[in-house]
Amino acid sequence: METISAWKIMWKEIYNDKVALIGLILFVAIVAAVYIWAAFIDPVAADVVNLRARQLPPGGEFILGTDSAGRDMLTQLILSARNSFNIAFLVTLGGAVIGILFGLIAGFYGGHVDNAMMRFLNFVGMVPALMIIIVFITLIPNYTVVHFALIMILVFAWQGTAVIIRVKSLQQGRMDYVAASKTLGTPNVVIIFREVLPNLVSIVVSNLTLNLAFNMGIETGLTFLGFGLPFGTPSLGRLVFYARTPANLTERAWLWLPAALLIIIMMLCINFVGQALNRAADAKKRTV
Repeated sequence: METISAWKIMWKEIYNDKVALIGLILFVAIVAAVYIWAAFIDPVAADVVNLRARQLPPGGEFILGTDSAGRDMLTQLILSARNSFNIAFLVTLGGAVIGILFGLIAGFYGGHVDNAMMRFLNFVGMVPALMIIIVFITLIPNYTVVHFALIMILVFAWQGTAVIIRVKSLQQGRMDYVAASKTLGTPNVVIIFREVLPNLVSIVVSNLTLNLAFNMGIETGLTFLGFGLPFGTPSLGRLVFYARTPANLTERAWLWLPAALLIIIMMLCINFVGQALNRAADAKKRTV
C-alpha cells in the first residue's frame, strides 16, 4: 500500500507541474522515436562512404545533410542517440543496484558495519573518478561498450545513491514497524527489501532520474574528449566533436548542432521531471 501511494504522489506532482509533464511526454516521445527508428536502420549500410555526397547541406534526400564521408547525418544522429541512451540507462540502473544495496545494508545494520562501509565509500569518493576512467580506458586493450559501461558503474555511478539511501535507511531503521518486525522474528533480509525499501521508492526514483541526466552528460563529455565509447561507435558526443573544427563550427552547423540540441533538450526534460520527483519525495515541498 505504501508503494502504491508513493507512485500516486509522484504522478500527481508531475501532473500538476505542467513543465515537468511536458518534459516527461517529450522525453518518452524522443526515446521511443529513437529506438523504433533505429530498429529499421542497418548500421553497416549507414557507415558506407559516399564520396559523391560529401558535406551536403540539409535538404532534398538528406534532411540533415551529410558528413565528410557522405554519410546521412539524420541516420548518424539516430544511431548515436540510441547508443548514448543505452549507456546512460545501463550505467544508471547498474549504479542504482549497487548504490541501493550498499546504502540499505550500511543504514539498516548501522554500528560497526556502517562505519566500515562508510570509510570505504569515503576512500572511493576521494579518488578522482574521471582520471580513473581515462586511465582504465587507456590501459584496457580493445575495450568495448560493455567495458566502458562497467567502468562507469564501478567507479562512481553508485556512490551518490549509496549515500542518500544510507541516510534514509538509518531513519527507517528507527521506526516502530522495523522494531515490530524484528520482535516477530522476521529475517533482516525480508525487512530490508519488503518493508524498508518500498518506503524509499520516491527517493530512489528521484535519484535515478537525476542520475540519468548526469550519466548522459558524462558519457557524451568523455566521448567528445576521446575517452568515451570506442572509436567508430556512433555517439552524440562524437557528433558534437565536429564543432571543434572552426570551419564546421561556423559553416557546417548541421554536423553538430542537431546532436547538441538533442542533448540539451534531453537534459532539460530529465531535470524538470527530476525536480518534480524530488518535491514528491519531500513532504515539506510537495504541492499536492
